Amino acid sequence: MSVTRACAGASLRAAFAIAAVVGPVPALAAGPTVVAKADLSLWGEPVDHRVGFDKASRASVMVYVAAIDELRRMSDDAMLSSFSIKSLNRASVDKWVNKELELALANYRAASADCAKSGNDWTCLDAAPSTSSALVTSVASWSARVPAAQAAWRTNVTAFAHAYAAEQMRLAALFPKTTSEIDRFNESEWNGDKLPDMQFLLTFDDGPTAPGGPTDDTLRMLASTRHNAVFFMLGGNLQSRAGRAGSPPLSEGFRGQCVASHGWEHQSHQRWDAWQDSIKRTHALLRSTFTDAMVLPWFRPPYGQRTEDSGTFFREQGLEVALWNIDSQDWNSRVSSADVVDRMVTLMLIKRHGVLLFHDVHPKAQSALPVIFDKLGDAVNWRDCRLPMR
Repeated sequence: MSVTRACAGASLRAAFAIAAVVGPVPALAAGPTVVAKADLSLWGEPVDHRVGFDKASRASVMVYVAAIDELRRMSDDAMLSSFSIKSLNRASVDKWVNKELELALANYRAASADCAKSGNDWTCLDAAPSTSSALVTSVASWSARVPAAQAAWRTNVTAFAHAYAAEQMRLAALFPKTTSEIDRFNESEWNGDKLPDMQFLLTFDDGPTAPGGPTDDTLRMLASTRHNAVFFMLGGNLQSRAGRAGSPPLSEGFRGQCVASHGWEHQSHQRWDAWQDSIKRTHALLRSTFTDAMVLPWFRPPYGQRTEDSGTFFREQGLEVALWNIDSQDWNSRVSSADVVDRMVTLMLIKRHGVLLFHDVHPKAQSALPVIFDKLGDAVNWRDCRLPMR
């Protein structure tokens, strides 16, 4: 192994030690054995307005680019060992790296639009790079400009960026043997990467819960904060909830929200022989339970897993595969609500647009999201769930 690649592996292990927490991993989820965590308080400046958000975004994007550039230099053997996987699709990893660097370039350029007016701002490059390669080169010299006062932030966000990039590289390394949200198969699939700058869509998976449970609490939170979201429902849970005697009509409780399919059961739709029936049954139940305006023609596969040749089926059904690109990891029992806040805001600074994944069957989003809304203020735009994604 080369010295460079050996150092990359060592940096990854160090980052995990600082920023990651071991948590339970669903057997079929191809999930990470560690989860990236951040401490946003170390930044020390508000991000609740556009100028402050852009400054934090520029710095965070640069650190993320450096992490990707370092990790991509790892050898295959180092990746297999670090990611705790038995096989590796290097071409898929390289594809993900190239895509992320191109997105990072666009995000940095968007965040630096006002750099000419900001004077001697250490987060601004002397000249906006025109290519992702130029951005990578710029990062190396930019690192020396990070002020000493931001040393603690830099250490923390560097560890976070390494751990998060490793989460994503692991998914890419397994794709398409194990499919996930990490890549798309065709134009019937989307993941949030193409949303406009500073625009985010809220989504929740796995509900609805029984009356009075976390789903109802989530709906009250959204109503009180005046936000809406897409609820990707499991058909079995919906059938159980709708069949409870004395329960008010579900369409009343979800007024102003959007609903879509998560399949009948929470299992891999890549390895389930009955996956087509799962999708048809769930969509039919959604249409018979909610108003037409509330039901979106979207299917979100559990774990992001679907078959590579499923595009024809979805086109015939008039459905789109709705993936995501910003994962809260709120299902993880070792990740607190405060961790969710810092993770999601940090990723929003890096990504600048996208589809946020939460779960209404867990309580963390109910406490985390109001804090996220407050921290971000009017810096970002929350997309109305009723708008089409295309």
